[in-house]
Amino acid sequence: MGLKVLCFVCVVFVVAGCASDEDHGGKEQAAVAAAEKWLERVDAGEYRTSWQEASEVFRASMTADRWEQSMRKVHAPLGKLLSREVRSKKYMSPLPGAPDGEYVIVEFDASYENRRQAVETVTPMLEKSGEWRVSGYYMQ
Repeated sequence: MGLKVLCFVCVVFVVAGCASDEDHGGKEQAAVAAAEKWLERVDAGEYRTSWQEASEVFRASMTADRWEQSMRKVHAPLGKLLSREVRSKKYMSPLPGAPDGEYVIVEFDASYENRRQAVETVTPMLEKSGEWRVSGYYMQ
C-alpha cells in the first residue's frame, strides 16, 4: 500500500508541475504576441502609439515626447526591419527591480537595413486588465 501511495503522490507532483509549465507557456505565448504587436508599431515609426499601448509602468517612466525623441534618434536610423525571430522567452514573477507582477522577458534576434545583427529585449507585463503590455524595451 505504501508504494501505491508514493506512486500516486509522484503522479500528482508530475501533473501539477506540467500544469504549471503549461500555464507559464500560455502566458509566455500571450506575452510574445503582445511584444510582436507592439514592435510592429515601433517598426512603422508609430512611436507615440507604441507609448500609448505600453504598460502603465512604461508610461509612468517617461513622457510620450521623450519616448518619441529617443526612438527617432536610436530606432529610426536602423532602417527597415529585415527579420525578427524569438531567441528566448522567460516568465518571471517577481522581476527584480520592478513592481510586483507577472512578466515575460522576450529576446528577439533582429536584422535591419542598417544594422544586420541586433538583440531586442522586450518585457511585457500582465496588467490588472488582464492584458499583456510592454513595460520595457532594450536593444543591443
